[in-house]
Amino acid sequence: MTKKFDGLNDAFNIEGEIVSKDTEIEKIEKIKSSVEDVKKDYEYTRGNLYSLIEKGQEAINGILELAQESEMPRAYEVAGQLIKNVADATDKLMDLQKKLKDVEEDKTKGPTNVTNALFVGSTADLAKLLKNQNLKNEWFFSKINTFIYGQWSNNRCH
Repeated sequence: MTKKFDGLNDAFNIEGEIVSKDTEIEKIEKIKSSVEDVKKDYEYTRGNLYSLIEKGQEAINGILELAQESEMPRAYEVAGQLIKNVADATDKLMDLQKKLKDVEEDKTKGPTNVTNALFVGSTADLAKLLKNQNLKNEWFFSKINTFIYGQWSNNRCH
């Protein structure tokens, strides 16, 4: 039995054989994050941020005293950078609150958009529904027009 690529094999003076590739598909289990893990991580991160903020405030107090005593520009520069870092840590704390709130809302929130609204009824029922809606719109707009143009004409006359 001749193979499909025998001519190419002869031209390049090589022997070719078809090798089948044996692959095993490994399924990766998706790790489900439980509510307890999220709460635990939140509390841990929150505690670390509080600790960093408190230590940063103590360092700010110390560097400000040093800057006032030495009156060196570098000490004031370091104090300014330290104040910025502590402010960033407080921003991260607020972001953490927001992220936790978003995670909790995502779990409780259902679909918000209705993509396939279905009307069950006859065409006559649909026509009646549309006619009633159109009458409501006409009534509403006539009241608005009366108010607007009535007010405008009354104000213009006076």
